[in-house]
Amino acid sequence: MTVMPMFPLGSVLFPSMPLTLRIFEERYLKLLGDLMSSDTPEFGVVLVSRGSEVGGGENRMTVGTIASVTEIGTTDEFLGLESFGSRRFLVNDWLPDDPYPIADIEFIPDLMWDDNLMPALVHLESQVRKLLSLASEFGDLVFGADIELSDDPVSAAWQLVGILPIGELDRIDLLSSQSAEELLSQAYSITTSGIETVRAMLASDDEPPTPTEFS
Repeated sequence: MTVMPMFPLGSVLFPSMPLTLRIFEERYLKLLGDLMSSDTPEFGVVLVSRGSEVGGGENRMTVGTIASVTEIGTTDEFLGLESFGSRRFLVNDWLPDDPYPIADIEFIPDLMWDDNLMPALVHLESQVRKLLSLASEFGDLVFGADIELSDDPVSAAWQLVGILPIGELDRIDLLSSQSAEELLSQAYSITTSGIETVRAMLASDDEPPTPTEFS
């Protein structure tokens, strides 16, 4: 049984992707204090499927990613932290908040890499960068087409899906991938569909989509 403090959010965290949080709510300030006293500060991140991530009472997805904290800082206005996604997990059971969410979890095995997948990774990278370049016509994106990726192929695959301008339900499907091949295949399908959507919007006079409507 692995018990982990949890931070339900309105967005999906992928392995190898950064997460910055500004913390105001009292229960998560308590979490922040507990993290500061931990030798290995980390917490779980799950997507809020319905409801609000503030104040409790939200519905939470059962698949998530551990956020490993790299820095905790303060300003005159807020407390916050820097972290990055590491291992994936499934929630077995939600325990009573004390005062922040806590869950019993089990870790999902890391994706195994096969060098035969390298052409698929390279092709996906090309398509993702193309989609980001096209999507930038509609406004600023969180990640640009020139972003650098990890030299590790599994980390690079997670980073490619992490920078895609897509909706959170698509992200959950990608996060739930059972193999590197499945992750690359799903991501490629979503990316090529997004490219077609953006090209169609650029060729028409319709109202431009928001970034999460490209898939």
